[in-house]
Amino acid sequence: MRAMIFAAGLGTRLKPLTDTMPKALVPVAGKPMLEHVIMKLKSSGFDDIIINIHHFGEQIIDFLHANNNFGVNIHISDEREMLLDTGGGIRRALELFPTDEPVLIHNVDILSDVDLNALYDFHLRSGNDATLMVSERKTSRYLIFNKKDRLCGWINKNSGETKPKGFIYNSSEYSEYAFSGIHVVSPLIMKYMGENFKGKFPIMDFYLGTCHEAHFGACIKPEIKLIDIGKPETLEKANEFISTL
Repeated sequence: MRAMIFAAGLGTRLKPLTDTMPKALVPVAGKPMLEHVIMKLKSSGFDDIIINIHHFGEQIIDFLHANNNFGVNIHISDEREMLLDTGGGIRRALELFPTDEPVLIHNVDILSDVDLNALYDFHLRSGNDATLMVSERKTSRYLIFNKKDRLCGWINKNSGETKPKGFIYNSSEYSEYAFSGIHVVSPLIMKYMGENFKGKFPIMDFYLGTCHEAHFGACIKPEIKLIDIGKPETLEKANEFISTL
């Protein structure tokens, strides 16, 4: 099975640590974030992994070589000349390393108790073009799904802003969930990207911009153990969090 790890981010919220290393190599419980995610994927049966790189990308390449790629087949999607954001990163990876099988996408700064095999199998059974792992975790920004768990929009509860343009949120018609940073995409999503989604763009802009024609579904885990290590305060909590998984 194939997976992709987003490891190209600048990690600006983790400065000054990321002034000298990529976010992916910031240690949690004595091991880089990237190692934690690779080993979770490996233990779940993902033996073909794409990793995109940008900020201090050569350090990631050296780290992987020093560890013999942790015994899995690893491809590098090199974005050092231009950071492509999440959507552009997925498109670039699917173009460089084409596959007929779905690809599980995992942010490097997410640690969780998500059963990745179960998510992947759910996607295969669903017929979705993409399946987003979501939960009832409290946040200010939610993805909105209809009664058939199909993505329809997004809302910022603080500002009231909604997406896509023209979407009207009615709580009696929809359910709101927090995105986990883990999703599965089928290569068929490329046909929806066309000329409108090229170069640098966020994957969420693509999902929300095409959800009226493509089928993006939810895999709902009401309660989930998950931590986003993108901020200094959560980095401090991550060591304890690891022991709970």
